[in-house]
Amino acid sequence: MRILAVVAAVVLALVAPASASAHTSVALPGPGGSYPIGQRTLHLTDPDRADPWQPERRRELMATVWYPASPTGQSADYVTQAESAAMVSGLGLDLPADALQHIGTHADRNAPPLPAGGQGRALVVLSPGAGNHRATLTTLAENLASRGMVVAAIDHAYEAADVEFPGGRVLPCLACEAQGQPWPDAVANRADDVSLVVDHLLAQGSPRIDRTRIGMAGHSAGGAATAEAMAADPRIAAGVSLDGPLYREVAVDRPFALLSSPVGEREFGDGWDAAWPALTGWKQRRHLPETGHSSATDNGYLIDALGQRDTVPPDAWDRLYGTQDPAEALGFFRDYLAGFFRATL
Repeated sequence: MRILAVVAAVVLALVAPASASAHTSVALPGPGGSYPIGQRTLHLTDPDRADPWQPERRRELMATVWYPASPTGQSADYVTQAESAAMVSGLGLDLPADALQHIGTHADRNAPPLPAGGQGRALVVLSPGAGNHRATLTTLAENLASRGMVVAAIDHAYEAADVEFPGGRVLPCLACEAQGQPWPDAVANRADDVSLVVDHLLAQGSPRIDRTRIGMAGHSAGGAATAEAMAADPRIAAGVSLDGPLYREVAVDRPFALLSSPVGEREFGDGWDAAWPALTGWKQRRHLPETGHSSATDNGYLIDALGQRDTVPPDAWDRLYGTQDPAEALGFFRDYLAGFFRATL
């Protein structure tokens, strides 16, 4: 996946310049719904699966869960202190270790869930792109939660850079260093990760989830994982791929949308054409010519809000964020997901 070649530029832009404050005043865009939001962090281990990147270990993952909640006034961090420190240190930058930790969010950590009427709330699972932290999907997640849904964003072990696990372990992105093309197999493993998270949240019972109203969306590799998860787990009733490849035909008979950028059309278009007929439910393939491959993530918005757009080379910016204002682009994806899942779940 050639788009990984510019990941370092993205992270660099997020933590530069040297004058950045440890307690930045930059906040994510506000959510559009009326519910206050809570946020919790999960660590899950699958005792039945070896990790594909570290076969001597059981498969584990981190997830953040957002949900309608009673406010506590204790705002959730954007990433952990250890994750922020690892990102800054790994790039050799002379910056405060917590420079990324204090990006403003709109959720309160560990806030008590609001009661759910009827059969429970809809659940949407989010899977990030190759090498990307789950926090890059926070704006999308907060907006869905503010509209009454439960949202779980997953960090798949060794498939994102600088993810903190229990015991202070900060795991690298081994998949990003793999030779050849590891992602077709990786997205199949992600489908199993998604089922693990769904099983856990349904069994947990708080917040209460309606098992007939489960959806998924993912960016890039996470978009490919969305199609794989829908094929493997019939509980997932609807899905959206945010510029994600389709590596093979997957038989899915439920609603599926693909939102594409010019980069995606060039790099993944042949695969989309080949796999599209196997999607037999309602489907939409919508090309967004002014967007970049990562316009649906927080990254472009944050780079721009921090005044650091000039730190990203113009060709890399166009590939990642296109020509549209990043706040407007992120707002479109935020609203599209809300409308899609409101209609399908």
